[in-house]
Amino acid sequence: MPNTVPENYNAIIINGKPTHPNDFKVVRQGSPESFSSKLVAVRSFAKGSVIATLEGLTLGAKRYSTVQISKDEHIELNSDLVFMNHSCDPSTLMDVDHMAVTATRDIAPNDELTFFYPSTEWDMAQPFLCWCGSPKCIETVQGARYLSSEVLEQFVLSQHIKELIEKQNY
Repeated sequence: MPNTVPENYNAIIINGKPTHPNDFKVVRQGSPESFSSKLVAVRSFAKGSVIATLEGLTLGAKRYSTVQISKDEHIELNSDLVFMNHSCDPSTLMDVDHMAVTATRDIAPNDELTFFYPSTEWDMAQPFLCWCGSPKCIETVQGARYLSSEVLEQFVLSQHIKELIEKQNY
């Protein structure tokens, strides 16, 4: 999956100081420009457990490296969580209502940590083609705004996305 690389990419990881070294790590494949890195667990997480709390965040304009946290606000994760890729069969929930990343299933060491981008994103700054291979694959990831209610019902969605869907349907 394409992933989001922040402008301060080098400052987050390459200086050898990952933000959650006991929980997960970035696995690089190719150059930083190839957007082929991924975040993998370094230990086990039980389904429903908190993998990371969302803290040390800064508000930012909507862009490819931000996560939407309300109808009109986006944040920069400012951590190695920015390397979480999209999947239509995600291993985690980016729970912006409770400011935590939680496991959607049991996660073993070396499992990739992914989340369903439209669960937080209404209209993405940089859409892309999905190649997750899941039977639930949405094929083009561009935000919840572009998906039918039937498709979205398969996923856990942030409260602001639910509210925007309701507004769109009226």
